[in-house]
Amino acid sequence: DEIPHPTDIALIGISHACAVFERILTPKEYASARARIEQIAGMDLIGREIARTAHEVNVTLQKAERVTAIAGLAGNVMEWYDFAVYGFFAATIGKLFFPSLDATVSLLASFGVFAAGFLARPIGAAVFGYIGDRIGRRAAVIGSVLAMVVPTFVMGLLPTYAQIGIAAPIILIAMRFIQGLSVGGEYTTSMVLLVEDSRPNRRGHLGSYANFGAIGGMLLGSAVGATLLGLLPPEAAASWGWRFAFLSGLLIGIVVFAIRRRLPADEIIVAHEADRKSPLLEAFRTQWSTMLRMIAVMFASNVGFYLCFIYLSTWLQQNDHLPASTTLLMNCIALGTLMAVTPWFGGLSDRFGRKPILLIGGLSLALLAIPVFHILGTGQILPIVIAQCVLALALCAANTSSAFLVEAFPKHVRCSALAISYNFSAAAFGGTAPLVAVYLTKTLSTPIAPAFYLLGAAIVSIAALMISRSEYVPGQA
Repeated sequence: DEIPHPTDIALIGISHACAVFERILTPKEYASARARIEQIAGMDLIGREIARTAHEVNVTLQKAERVTAIAGLAGNVMEWYDFAVYGFFAATIGKLFFPSLDATVSLLASFGVFAAGFLARPIGAAVFGYIGDRIGRRAAVIGSVLAMVVPTFVMGLLPTYAQIGIAAPIILIAMRFIQGLSVGGEYTTSMVLLVEDSRPNRRGHLGSYANFGAIGGMLLGSAVGATLLGLLPPEAAASWGWRFAFLSGLLIGIVVFAIRRRLPADEIIVAHEADRKSPLLEAFRTQWSTMLRMIAVMFASNVGFYLCFIYLSTWLQQNDHLPASTTLLMNCIALGTLMAVTPWFGGLSDRFGRKPILLIGGLSLALLAIPVFHILGTGQILPIVIAQCVLALALCAANTSSAFLVEAFPKHVRCSALAISYNFSAAAFGGTAPLVAVYLTKTLSTPIAPAFYLLGAAIVSIAALMISRSEYVPGQA
């Protein structure tokens, strides 16, 4: 091997001081390295310059990966922090902005505003997907964080219904709609950014940080909400505690904005401007079959996530009669498990391939769905926690799809095609999962009916994976 490796730099600097190697290396280590030391010692200045340049390029790539990883991760932390905080203070927001003699009506109105954010997601997917493909990934992720920061600031200072009347709920709905636009583009665009700015053999690992950040944001928002509700008297929480939670998210958003401004423009996309006149229409025209397959691939992970981490707490309270505080704690433990192993599963997809890990996750969900729900119905806390964590591991494997999804689409329509596919799957299958679970439970007259839905979703995703092609070959540098 005549071309020096970047790691040879350390040897080049002291290649002539072989006595040093004899003192710091064991005899066996020195014997195995001696031939390489002598070869490097005989290199000319050109060889040394090649090695030095290679080392500098490697350091630059690693630094760029770190900046991109932080930028992609932090944006999702903020998006899902706000998601969790709003859920925690939904009852308080309902009373302040939708006053009614019936507390249930206020709560329903508050969650209706929450749902308005979901309705905006497909529009946000089209808008930010277009920006990502037409202008660049950097512009899209900066725009998405601004679309979250500004409404968060307004909501944190927004006067209540008692202060400005009907204008208060109207402004609140408008702010949640804008945030929904942001969520529609943030997750998938940051996913594209993370994968594209990674080396091929690290795309699974780096791409997983989009999901890692989203889970981290949910846990952070839950922690802040639970802490404020636990420490503050009810009057203080209703007066200013919820505002403090939202304005704390503003600080996260400012940091994310500052980080993302440092991201370089995507020169490759800018150079292909002629190919991006209408990326959304081009995506539907040329990638419709791939988009349908990816929607099906994400079926199981979307249903699984919303069943396990949104609906399951209510299911445990209704069927096992566990207190809300206990089910919330168990949910956080399962989320923490999911967050901890997400980058590891992403790394496994780099080592063994995208499809094998996704197939293992889909098969695990299919095999575990019914047994896990039987265990969840026992009402025993320790088995329930273990069952939730096992389900989280299976879901993580089934959801290690960032690199697979990004690599499925050509670069000039990638943001648009992925944003539409992901948000359609999330809205159609994830957002409706609790409703379907309730309907199946009532229709089939069995509390484990949600497991049948998860089983069916897993089978669909496995079938879609079997007919999908992965662009990644394990070992690709």
